[in-house]
Amino acid sequence: MEDDNLEEKKSMRGIVMPYILEVRNICKRFPGVLALNNVSLDVKRGEILGLVGENGAGKSTLIKILAGVYSKDTGEIMFDGQKVEILSPHHSHQLGISVIFQELNLFPNISVAENIFAGREKSRGGFMNYSQTNAEALALMKRVGLNCRPETLVCNLPVAQRQMVEVAKALSLKAKLIIMDEPTSSLTERETQLLFQIIRNLKAAGVSVIFISHRLNEIIEIVDRVHVLRDGENAGVIERPDLTEEKMIQLMVGRELKKIFPKAPAAIGEEILRVKNLTVPSVLKDISFELRSGEILGVAGLVGAGRTELMRVIFGLDPFSNGEIYINRRPVRINSPEDAIREGIAFVTEDRRLQGLILGMSIRENASLVALRALQRAGFIKFRAENSLVREYVQKLQIKTPSLERKVSTLSGGNQQKVVLAKWLAVKPQILILDEPTRGIDVGAKAEIHRIISDLAGQGVGIIMISSELPEVLGMSDRILVMHEGRITGVLEREEATQEKIMSLAVS
Repeated sequence: MEDDNLEEKKSMRGIVMPYILEVRNICKRFPGVLALNNVSLDVKRGEILGLVGENGAGKSTLIKILAGVYSKDTGEIMFDGQKVEILSPHHSHQLGISVIFQELNLFPNISVAENIFAGREKSRGGFMNYSQTNAEALALMKRVGLNCRPETLVCNLPVAQRQMVEVAKALSLKAKLIIMDEPTSSLTERETQLLFQIIRNLKAAGVSVIFISHRLNEIIEIVDRVHVLRDGENAGVIERPDLTEEKMIQLMVGRELKKIFPKAPAAIGEEILRVKNLTVPSVLKDISFELRSGEILGVAGLVGAGRTELMRVIFGLDPFSNGEIYINRRPVRINSPEDAIREGIAFVTEDRRLQGLILGMSIRENASLVALRALQRAGFIKFRAENSLVREYVQKLQIKTPSLERKVSTLSGGNQQKVVLAKWLAVKPQILILDEPTRGIDVGAKAEIHRIISDLAGQGVGIIMISSELPEVLGMSDRILVMHEGRITGVLEREEATQEKIMSLAVS
């Protein structure tokens, strides 16, 4: 009680407390899950604090409590020197907290200016004052390096610029603390560096930032300290002088993780796929390569190089104007995904939530989706066979779930990705295309996905793996195909490949 009175007296005297946010012993329970257990966290004024942890560690629950989306069960929150109960998102904004979620919260069909001031529009005589709204929005846009007109519709902006609209919106709220959840997941390296400069400018202006990311190299580059959560509890704090990827990983997973890329040697067999002179006007130019059984062929390149477009053509999602595709040295014509599946090709797409899963359906329904034809008899699904098939892959891939009937939307990112893999492995493909297979999942789940990929190669599956993370490409690939502006600029054997060689080919 005396401590509470002391805090109030200090605040009344106008003493500036060193911390903008103090979270003490927060607990939050959902049915059957203790999401947060006595979590405590401090953020200093003008500090960039990294918040890391595996999927399911409690990061999202904590920031949703700070955003006013969830209410805490027990514990206390001090913000700007005052004890607070955050009642709603609107109340969170009033206090000076702004959260930029990974799924951006923007209205696509209204302008940038209208998004920045949504719900707080500038008005005159009961009507929206567009000139004032646009003028004030423009000033904020300049602060974050957003080079477009305030009248531009958000739907016409690339993802990186939409991210900047969210930052400008946070500044319009006069936020004292901005929480950024995976803000670089869809950004290029250049766009990431621009965002980092904005974050540094915010820090210089006295604004505090909580930066959440699975990209540990970015955490090291931008933050002042790191707070680690594990299984809903505090795992530790790492100060700047001691900050390394190894220390973060050890605290995140509770053990030393030496092998993030556990690639086991695999016998590379006969050619199972050949692409010859594949061309799509203005997209792909004269693409030729081959894939062998048991081989992991990495595909590297910058954003816009044509990597995903190439895989969409091979899988029959998009047409091509010229070229040939051979499966097991036999020419084939793939006009649809159904043709591709019939030829033994599976495609794990980049966006698992929009393209890989039906979030409102169960694990069982998602994992059996591609194999349904084989599970039918007289037009009816054989539920016993379906359950048996899905349970087999849940066990093989170590998907953490209490029930096959659990909605896939409730799973962590790593487990969702395993469900996508289960869906395709259920049809026993000979060629598996993986587009950014570990994007947005934590380091422990990455190691598990890499183990699965390595095991599949050992079973003779030919794997094409697109990745924007060069350590992943180098660590997992037998050969690396590098693309630039729709062309293949080089193919590197595992022994000769380096980050420098890949980047040189990726920009040439």
